[in-house]
Amino acid sequence: MTTNWDKLRPVLFESIGTTIYMVLITLVVGGLIGLVVGTLLYATRKGGILQNTVAHTVLNVLVNIVRPIPFIILLAALGPVTLAVVGRTIGTEAAIFVMIIASSFAIARIVEQNLVTVDPGVIEAARAMGAGPLRIIVTLLIPEALGPLILGYTFVFIGIVDMSAMAGTIGGGGLGDFALVYGYQRFDWQVTLVATLVIILLVQASQFFGNWEARKALRR
Repeated sequence: MTTNWDKLRPVLFESIGTTIYMVLITLVVGGLIGLVVGTLLYATRKGGILQNTVAHTVLNVLVNIVRPIPFIILLAALGPVTLAVVGRTIGTEAAIFVMIIASSFAIARIVEQNLVTVDPGVIEAARAMGAGPLRIIVTLLIPEALGPLILGYTFVFIGIVDMSAMAGTIGGGGLGDFALVYGYQRFDWQVTLVATLVIILLVQASQFFGNWEARKALRR
């Protein structure tokens, strides 16, 4: 079987653009939500600067429930919620909505784990000097954990690329949809291989950039 790349090339480029769009929107929105939730998980724990057992327990349970669910199952399980929020359960917007939820809880746990590594003595010193919780979080906690956080976000970025590929099963567009519709369903393995190679290049580029940014942050 001969692949008609003159016809498929524009579709491939459009799919690459859709994948990048889905991943960036998810990373920005999910990244911000995850940063807030993860910081609250850290701050509300026992002995934290905003210690609150009830809030910590609720957030911890939510993260533990959502985070382990395979994305393909989450797509189906959140169907009614996606329909209520987005107005449909298929397409790019529906996929992005579920991707944001999945990434938010994954990032929240990564943020919490990295903030735990910050020296408690530094925090106590800031509190002794009268710094409030918000100031400690913004000017001390996050800057101190910035390098590991960048690596954590890079790891999640790769996971989001994987999710965007699986979103092809609900017509989410992007490289996953391209590989499924024009490759797998037509038994055209050349198309599937090209889509796979593009995804690998995206992942490698993001890993290189994340490592570079993390090294810069750690040198400060």
